[in-house]
Amino acid sequence: MLKQSLLILLAVSLILIAAPFAAAQSADSPSNTQSPAQGNPGWHHGPPDPAQRTQELTKKLDLTADQQTKVQDILQSQHSQMETLHQDTSLSQQDRHAKMMEMHKSTDAQIRALLDPTQQKKWDKMQAKREQWGQGHHHGPPDAGSQSTPPPQ
Repeated sequence: MLKQSLLILLAVSLILIAAPFAAAQSADSPSNTQSPAQGNPGWHHGPPDPAQRTQELTKKLDLTADQQTKVQDILQSQHSQMETLHQDTSLSQQDRHAKMMEMHKSTDAQIRALLDPTQQKKWDKMQAKREQWGQGHHHGPPDAGSQSTPPPQ
């Protein structure tokens, strides 16, 4: 009888100890977590989603509805061009990188041209931070467009 009670007590103890671990593991299962692209826009490989990038810029720069539409169109165009360039196997990696940098500069200039002077100052600060961050990394941060300095006012 004592042996049976000890076995039951041991089984219950193991269940009680294992239950929190099982619950934690099921909470971390892929069906319950977001991928980096969903939960942290821009921190995945590849170009950021134009709509998400527009929302980020809207928050940071207080874009008007008209600016949002224009910025999203510019970003969508860049996104399409980047996808096409990424699939172009006729270019060397160095040439592809150079073309991507040109696209980033062009996109940044187009967006900056849409902004009012106050927004341009914020944009320039964002670009400077991105450039500074890029000094220690081969790739820019998630919201990076280019590593170039912002154009003078």
